[in-house]
Amino acid sequence: MKTPHVAFAIALALAGATAYAQKSASDHIAEYRKMLEDGNPADLFEAKGEDLWKTRRGPKNATLEACDLGKGPGVVKGAFVELPRYFADTGKVQDLESRLVTCMAALQGFNADEIIKTPFGRGEQNNVTALATYVAAASRGGRFNLPQNHAEEKRMYEIGKRVFFYRAGPYDFSCAACHSEEGKRIRMQDLPNLTRNPGDGIGFAAWPAYRVSNGQMWGMQLRLNDCYRQQRFPYPGFGSEATIALGVYMGVNAKGAESIAPAIKR
Repeated sequence: MKTPHVAFAIALALAGATAYAQKSASDHIAEYRKMLEDGNPADLFEAKGEDLWKTRRGPKNATLEACDLGKGPGVVKGAFVELPRYFADTGKVQDLESRLVTCMAALQGFNADEIIKTPFGRGEQNNVTALATYVAAASRGGRFNLPQNHAEEKRMYEIGKRVFFYRAGPYDFSCAACHSEEGKRIRMQDLPNLTRNPGDGIGFAAWPAYRVSNGQMWGMQLRLNDCYRQQRFPYPGFGSEATIALGVYMGVNAKGAESIAPAIKR
C-alpha cells in the first residue's frame, strides 16, 4: 500500500512527465538555442568582419569602407535585408557574399576568381564569411524588403522559383521536396515552407549562422551548397546564378520577416 507521501511524489512525477511530453522537439530545440544566444560564437566572426572591413589590405592597401552594398558607398546598416539586388556597376544581381568579393577585387585588388575557387572556411573565403557576418549583424532586427524594380531582379526571381522546384539527381529531389509544405520535419528539425513567408527569423532570415554541430560559421552560399549535397546534386559554383536566384526567390518571399542573422543553429 502506498503512503500519501509516495502517492504525492508519483503524481508530481507523472505531471512533470506529461508537461515534458507536451513540448515538441521544436520547443526543446528553441530552448536550447535560446540558452546559447548570449554566447553565440558568431559574435567573434562579426568582430573579425568589422576589423576586415576597416583594415587596409590587398595589393591596393585599401579598406572596404567605400564598398557599395546597395545603400551607397560605406553604408552597412540596412543593406543586408535588401540583398540580393541589381548593381549597375557589374550589370548583375548579386547577393551579399558575391558583392563582397566584387568590392574586395575592385577596392583592394584581390583576385576574385581565386577567392571564388577557394574552398569554404579557408583563406579569403573565410574572410568573406566574417565580412558577411558583420554586414548581416548591422541589420539584425530589420525587415526584409528585397527590390523587384529592375528587370534583372524580376528575372532572377523567376529563375530562382524554377530552380527551387526543379527535381533531379539520384533521389529525384528538389528544394521544394523539403520546403514547400507545412508541418514537415527531418529528424528533429522542422522544415519551413519557403514558398511563402515563413515568418520572423526563419529560413532566409537566419543566415549567416553559427553551426554548433560542426563549429563553423556558415553564410548563405555554404548553406545552399550543403542543400545541394543532401540532394546528391553537383556542388554549385560560389556566387553562381543558380544560388543567387534562389536567394532572390527566398528573400522576396520573406518580405517583412525580421532578420535574426547572425543566428545560431544546431
